[in-house]
Amino acid sequence: MKAIAIGYLRSDISGPAQNWDEIRIRSLAKRYGYDLAKTIVFSGGTQNPISRLIDVARRAQAEAVITPRRDHLGLEVPERLVRICDVITVDDQNTLSRSYVIGE
Repeated sequence: MKAIAIGYLRSDISGPAQNWDEIRIRSLAKRYGYDLAKTIVFSGGTQNPISRLIDVARRAQAEAVITPRRDHLGLEVPERLVRICDVITVDDQNTLSRSYVIGE
């Protein structure tokens, strides 16, 4: 059974590249061996997007959230997100591992 991942992006940040960003999320999930359960798309006007993303990741029992770039998550990658799952960025294929945060 493959580990579950959730894709995440902000439509206002992706702009016209949104479809391409979704394709890149799916491709990276497949390459890393994840079962991409869904991709969550929020706009700039979405209330509490990180809290909502965390709720979805918990319900799905996701091992990772995959996003095109860090800026889709805000100025800083939220520690409360990294505490529940790994966060992987497509552009630089960087992984912020929850085991690192938990072990601090």
